[in-house]
Amino acid sequence: MSVLNLVRENIKNITPYSSARDEFTDFNTEMVFLDANENPFETNVNRYPDPQQQSVKQLLSEQKNISTENILLGNGSDEVLDLLFRAFCEPNKDNIITLPPTYGMYNVLANINGITTKEVILTSDFQPAVVQILAAADANSKLLFLCSPNNPTGNSFNVFEVENLLNSFEGIVVIDEAYIDFSEINSWLDRLDEFSNLVITQTLSKAYGMAGIRLGVCYASTEITSVLNSIKPPYNVNQLTQLRAIKRLKDLEKVGTEIELIKTERQNLIKQLEQIDFVKKIYPTDANFVLIKVDNANKRYDQLIAKGIVIRNRTKQVLCENCLRLTIGTSEENKKLIDTLKTL
Repeated sequence: MSVLNLVRENIKNITPYSSARDEFTDFNTEMVFLDANENPFETNVNRYPDPQQQSVKQLLSEQKNISTENILLGNGSDEVLDLLFRAFCEPNKDNIITLPPTYGMYNVLANINGITTKEVILTSDFQPAVVQILAAADANSKLLFLCSPNNPTGNSFNVFEVENLLNSFEGIVVIDEAYIDFSEINSWLDRLDEFSNLVITQTLSKAYGMAGIRLGVCYASTEITSVLNSIKPPYNVNQLTQLRAIKRLKDLEKVGTEIELIKTERQNLIKQLEQIDFVKKIYPTDANFVLIKVDNANKRYDQLIAKGIVIRNRTKQVLCENCLRLTIGTSEENKKLIDTLKTL
């Protein structure tokens, strides 16, 4: 399939805005910049940032073994997702498919963009119901969202089922890998070249500990990234974000150490949760959180809030009745959580 056939007609014909920094791209040469109506007095941020974030992309390219042309950066993953809606979904005509329980922003962005959402609930073991998904799809189904590892369930989706959807769904398949660094499952980046309709989103908010800088990453074919580049705001990733991202990406040893500590703490927390009598079930997790079923989620949530511990109550989501989502904290934070749970 040609993904360009899925692009909205008005987007195909759009003339991208060309900023001053798009026209002059050599940021490493000492020049007198009189082209962008900037304040000339040095504040370290008086100049517009690189609109294509080449330094950040180059680091990601080297680390992920992906060409910079296959990378698009956004103001958080949410901007990347919004760009996908704008590029491929015709308002009041097209639809997307989501698999509840899952990340809530897919539905929010659909509503903002005037797109219908078709929900196909996960199976009882939190896997995609492939037959039902393909049955729900029609000629106007443009995006299929797979969050793997999934939020809030924590599990990864079966590789063969995802591959089936990539081969069978006649639209864009978006695999949200926000939590992939905590999983033993390989990222779908390894197979990006195999599927022209595959989009992978990742983030620096979780494993890299950079939630405050708001940097999301999209990996896709050059056909898709070129379309998204044509409609993104010219300076969507600010200079401070780019500098902090570069600094963190150059310290992968520390990032790796922190990931391993979180995974160790995750296992320790699960062992301790098994000793809490009102914890009825602990779901398998490949993320930096664990979903548990308790006797009364609302009651336990309120009790923990009263003790100064904030968790996430997911009981209102489908398949998650009386479920709480616990993020893995530091060893001290996890100990406080367990000690508090034992007193309830």
